[in-house]
Amino acid sequence: MTVEQLKRVVVDALEDIKAKDIVSLDVSKLTSMTDCMVFASADSSRQTKALANNVQVKVKENGGHIVGVEGEHVGEWVLIDLGDIVVHIMNPTVRQYYNLEELWGGAPRLPFPPKG
Repeated sequence: MTVEQLKRVVVDALEDIKAKDIVSLDVSKLTSMTDCMVFASADSSRQTKALANNVQVKVKENGGHIVGVEGEHVGEWVLIDLGDIVVHIMNPTVRQYYNLEELWGGAPRLPFPPKG
């Protein structure tokens, strides 16, 4: 699966459970750890957990591999490492506090691949 295909699977999974403020950043020139980061907000810890679960299920259904998951127990911020893409699902207050999009400020926003 290409990075664009994987990103489409991730975004679709997030949209299925009504994630808010989905943003994708190209960090390939800033770090060797991953090519892309996807950020999304959830209204509650329950929704954060549901979003994280849906992303994992959809990625596996489409032949992708989950490298690791952190933060599922609390649900305020769940990180899903997919290798080429790292997904951050956060409650709005946590997202605002850590402001990771600003931390990666030199990274250009990526458009979402068209639904296919």
